[in-house]
Amino acid sequence: QVQLVESGGGLVQNGGSLRLSCAASGLSLDFYSLAWFRQAPGKEREGVSCIRNTDESTDYADAVKGRFTISRDNEKKTLYLWMNYLKPEDTAVYYCAATYGDYEGPPRPDEYDYWGQGTQVTVIS
Repeated sequence: QVQLVESGGGLVQNGGSLRLSCAASGLSLDFYSLAWFRQAPGKEREGVSCIRNTDESTDYADAVKGRFTISRDNEKKTLYLWMNYLKPEDTAVYYCAATYGDYEGPPRPDEYDYWGQGTQVTVIS
């Protein structure tokens, strides 16, 4: 049974930082491309960043380029999202997702097979 469990969300001030983690079980991360999505109230789920399983190349949404960094540790079966210079508009529920095989992005929700339950990130001004 595949499970993805996010952690690390919370309340942070404008300009602050957070690190999200996504712990995977029931699958070997070596074979999966991974991504972070987010969904704010009243908005559609949007891709934030993704990382390929082959060469670990990455892709970022324009809104987070230069501020967020995605990384993975296949041995620890964990995906990370380092978020710096957070803004109130980054407030959302953040989800990790996995898709089997090589996927270069940009991340689209319908391309991913497995999802976590989400972790809330709230940025206050």
